[in-house]
Amino acid sequence: MLTIGCHLSFSKGYLSIAKETVKINANTFQFFTRNPRGSSVKELNLADVESFLAYAKEHGIHQILAHAPYTLNACSADEHLREFARDTMADDLRRLEFTPGNCYNFHPGSHVKQGVEIGITYIADMLNQILKPEQTTTVLLETMAGKGSEVGKTFEELREILDRVTLSDKMGVCLDTCHVWDGGYDIVNHLDEVLAEFDQIIGLKRLKAVHLNDSQNPLGAHKDRHARIGEGHIGKDALIRVVNHPALRHLPFYLETPNDLDGYAREIALMRDHFQK
Repeated sequence: MLTIGCHLSFSKGYLSIAKETVKINANTFQFFTRNPRGSSVKELNLADVESFLAYAKEHGIHQILAHAPYTLNACSADEHLREFARDTMADDLRRLEFTPGNCYNFHPGSHVKQGVEIGITYIADMLNQILKPEQTTTVLLETMAGKGSEVGKTFEELREILDRVTLSDKMGVCLDTCHVWDGGYDIVNHLDEVLAEFDQIIGLKRLKAVHLNDSQNPLGAHKDRHARIGEGHIGKDALIRVVNHPALRHLPFYLETPNDLDGYAREIALMRDHFQK
């Protein structure tokens, strides 16, 4: 079974987003935990959460993916910004325990001329402060395109973060197809080799989710510009191979393509039509 969904607005709550998910023939979804360009967040509506949990069970909605806001930079040179990232993520993880057993994805951050090693140290230190033994949410590091001073542009950088986290069983990775392509990993012509490298460096057991996106840029551009499926440099055929790859097909896939709801429905239908059962 193909588990696939897209990024949807959480403005109306869990139940509303779940109904949109079913409407477009998806069985999972991604959402921002709060304002993606700020920090504002609504109080949880516990009645809405309970209704969602019942609806999700009834309609076969599987592992959902919460996404941290873009404003968080866990390895900023500014101590106050690092504290903001830590406190915001800790609050997000607290809230996510009301929908247990899912995942929380975040961009590792930008070291801003401090150097990758210092950035990695800050990120790992923050994770060691906020992760709890009792939490049911798995925190995912996202593969990055390498724009500017982003940390996480190589598998080695992600592995180094993971190695420094004490509660490593609470951690995983989200592979973004646009980001790895823009980062220089050729998933069009050498998907097997890229995944073998990921397995050797990080371990495929750490891979918990895939952001399924085409890219506006050629291989290794380090720019991070998503495109609709089949309208970019990765192409439809390569992304179909991604969802069907034996090492990936069991994972949940989340579209982050520049689309409206109808566009997402078409891309989901496309992937379902080409999924090898």
